[in-house]
Amino acid sequence: MTIFDPATAAVIRSVDAEVIGGPPSTGRMLLDSSATGGALSTVRITLGEGADGAVPHTHTTASELFYVLDGRAQVLAGEKVVTLEQGDVAVVPPDVAHAFAAAPGSEADLLIVITPGVERFEYFRLLARLKTGEATLEELLESQERFDNHFLDSPAWKLARA
Repeated sequence: MTIFDPATAAVIRSVDAEVIGGPPSTGRMLLDSSATGGALSTVRITLGEGADGAVPHTHTTASELFYVLDGRAQVLAGEKVVTLEQGDVAVVPPDVAHAFAAAPGSEADLLIVITPGVERFEYFRLLARLKTGEATLEELLESQERFDNHFLDSPAWKLARA
C-alpha cells in the first residue's frame, strides 16, 4: 500500500510495488510524482548481465539520479560514459544526454530517482507494452513531451555499448 500525506511521508511497501518487464530487465515502480506531491519519481531497475536499460535521452525539467545498489552499470552523462560500481551515484541535470545499462559482464541493480517528479509509471507501462508488441514505436515517440523523455542519438553511447 502506498501512503502519502504531505505532512508525514510517502511509503510503498516492497510487496506492493508494481513489477514490470522481466529478465533481463525488470522494473519495480516505487513512488510516482503524484505520490510524492511532485517532489520525485523513483523506480528500481534490475538488469541482467550486460543488459540495456534506457537508450540515450534527455529531460527538459528534471535531474536523474542513478544509485548502484549492486553490480556495475554504465551511465552516459553528456558525451562521457562512466562505469559505476556498488555504492556509486551519478546525477545528470536537465538537458544533458544520458542512458544506462549493466556493464559488460556484470549485472546491475539500480535505484533511479527523477526530481522534480514527472509522472513516469505510465511511461514504463508503455515500454513494457512495446516489448510485448501491444504498443508501437510511434506511440512511444508521440509520448516524448508528455513524459519529458526526449530520445537522441549518442555516438559515445553506441561506441561504449558496441
